[in-house]
Amino acid sequence: MANVLWLQGGACSGNTMSFLNAEEPTVVDLVTDFGVNILWHPSIGLEIGHQVVDLLNEIKAGKVQCDILVYEGSIIEGPNKTGTMNYFCDRPMKDWVKELSEVVGFVVAIGDCATWGGIPAVAPNPSESTGMQFLKKDKGGFLGANYTSKGGLPVINIPGCPAHPDWITQILVAIATGRIGDVLLDEYHRPKTFFTDFVQTGCTNVVNFANKVDGGFGKRGNGCLFYEVGCRGPMTRASCNRILWNRQSSKTRANHPCLGCTEPGFPHHDLAKGSVFKTLKYLGFLPQDVPAGNSKLGYYMRAGFEKTMHAMEVSLGVEKSHNQGSK
Repeated sequence: MANVLWLQGGACSGNTMSFLNAEEPTVVDLVTDFGVNILWHPSIGLEIGHQVVDLLNEIKAGKVQCDILVYEGSIIEGPNKTGTMNYFCDRPMKDWVKELSEVVGFVVAIGDCATWGGIPAVAPNPSESTGMQFLKKDKGGFLGANYTSKGGLPVINIPGCPAHPDWITQILVAIATGRIGDVLLDEYHRPKTFFTDFVQTGCTNVVNFANKVDGGFGKRGNGCLFYEVGCRGPMTRASCNRILWNRQSSKTRANHPCLGCTEPGFPHHDLAKGSVFKTLKYLGFLPQDVPAGNSKLGYYMRAGFEKTMHAMEVSLGVEKSHNQGSK
């Protein structure tokens, strides 16, 4: 059995709602089939008031074993590093997190706010929010760059706004069944199982991406959203089009641009005016952000060639499917 404590800081509860929608496995499966015991959760825990305080103190003292500390939301350090903007059980939440992280087996950060700081950490960041072990792309965050749990791992990051429910439950199963050692983490502490492929992998608009056909919101198959609507699918590592949401769809399959929410730069461009749902460009036609693994000049040259070739094919009545293009 693995005991799980779930705490929530500067958050909207979106990751809790996502977690409760998990399908493979479900939350019920976690408890009945995989031996996960939820010690307490802010939305579904039975304990209230002093009962929660007693539980936390017993975990700190080693009287109750906590195998997994799940944290949702940003760590609020303000004002002036006191943490008093976010009180929980008569103390700043950050103090509980600091002390509990020293005694638990593993720490799992759920969602962008917990992993990188997310929207609360966007400048000017009055709440002094940060992620558990990262602030945007910079390693360190609240627990510090060198932090490792008693289980020997750094904070395991499951980013997303919100995180996919099955990413959450499957990592909890891996820990509960002693298989977490088989899960490789990338440089941002994300499990490679879910964060190796790009969102573009499996996207139904990939042909339009290859042919450089511009698209718009909401109409399936009418074009790629990368060129005009700010889709970050070609540079965002996540399995959204491989493990579908609700086993049905994804943002890009519904012709909504990928927001790049599993990357540490999210929200990208710090929500600068005109940067949301719009592809920022140089000279009005060259994308400022190009697909991962490409030099800007190289991509511009290939993209221009492919768009010209597609225009010629259309004018000549040639129908040709491109499964790949400038990546």
